[in-house]
Amino acid sequence: MAGEYTWEERRLEWLYGLLGLYNGLVVLLMAGFMSLTQEKIVNSMTAHAFLTTLPIVPLPASKGFLLSVGAYALLILLGKLYRHGGMTSGQLHLIFAAEIGICMLLMKSLNLAYDGIVLLAVADLMHRYHGENQSWLLLGAMLGIYFMANYNMAIFQRHVAPFDVYTAYYRPEVQSVLLAIKNGFQSFNIVLFVLYLVLLVQSKHHEKERIASLNKQLEEANVRLRAYALEAERTAETRERNRLAREIHDTLGHTLTGIVAGLDACIVLVDAVPAAAKKQLEKIRETARHGIVDVRRSVKKLRPDDLEKMPLQQAVKKVIAEFSASSGVEIHLVELGWPEKLREDEEEVIYRIVQEGITNARRHGKATKVTVTCGTEPGRFYIMIADNGKGCDKPQQGFGLRHMEERLELLHGRLRYWSDKGFTLEATIPMGKNVMDNNGEADV
Repeated sequence: MAGEYTWEERRLEWLYGLLGLYNGLVVLLMAGFMSLTQEKIVNSMTAHAFLTTLPIVPLPASKGFLLSVGAYALLILLGKLYRHGGMTSGQLHLIFAAEIGICMLLMKSLNLAYDGIVLLAVADLMHRYHGENQSWLLLGAMLGIYFMANYNMAIFQRHVAPFDVYTAYYRPEVQSVLLAIKNGFQSFNIVLFVLYLVLLVQSKHHEKERIASLNKQLEEANVRLRAYALEAERTAETRERNRLAREIHDTLGHTLTGIVAGLDACIVLVDAVPAAAKKQLEKIRETARHGIVDVRRSVKKLRPDDLEKMPLQQAVKKVIAEFSASSGVEIHLVELGWPEKLREDEEEVIYRIVQEGITNARRHGKATKVTVTCGTEPGRFYIMIADNGKGCDKPQQGFGLRHMEERLELLHGRLRYWSDKGFTLEATIPMGKNVMDNNGEADV
């Protein structure tokens, strides 16, 4: 489409159009001149003398004019099909052969007075030329057109009315002007054709340079893409290692902490209350089995087992209940609101924050009481975990806190923590507008 052409291509098409318009004007003037002269000869009653100088009887003036104009219109139509039609190679060859045939017919209808129209066919051929490997084919085709034109002119020479016979009707000074105009038509047509060829060669050269530049840019882009792919692979490996580290730390750490706390209680109970110690050991066994399932799921990149089987609220209540039962820590869950809809990754982060928070309270703070508060505020969901453990004056970021922060960062959340009569941490996650108030409290 013309709107997609570059400036050079538009300029080339404009010049080709000018070449076609100029040749059409010449054909119109030449055919009109011969028809008009022939009519004058007939009207002046000198037709017999005129015919005696001709090797053939020419066509009637009107028919000769219409034949020339019609043949040129057909030539232009074929040229447009050849240049812009989405056709196969065989169809293009047929169209080009038809162009040559129309050129021969047109030159005969003009009594070989003008042969510049052959250059239009050559311009079409040059337009389809691509690549250095076709240079010999192009040269052969152009030579073929030249010899074909000359051969047909030699054949038609004795079957046409020469241009000089038509100019002989006029005075000598007019004859000189007419011959000068005819030669000027030929010369100016050659100038336009040479200018077209120069612009065509420039366009092909610039196109070649542009393609070479694009190939170079593509190669550079491929190099950068390969480097990026390697970097992305290394980043993915690092993220996967960190993910596995977080998962294993959360699952194993939580489970082992509960087991250690439960075993401590068993040591105290085993002599005094053996039945209670046995019950505690059964709880510890269930906790260990649950931890094994979570470890397997972590390795397989799956969600925690509880989240696979139940909603988030129930899963949080269950993990708190199981840890409380196995470790002996009294955990109080305060529910001030839950988001209405959560993605799987958001559910998993909330579950892991609660799991890691109560685990740290027992493992590091030696807490006996923990309060977990979940609530919603406009645009966010928060979890606050406070314990009565020993706390610390300057909390240091350990492995668990760092993993909690990494999980929250993936959701654009935030983690805060401080020590005040125990240890408190607060995690907030942006929730957009899908928040539903679901207030209530539950003790575990």
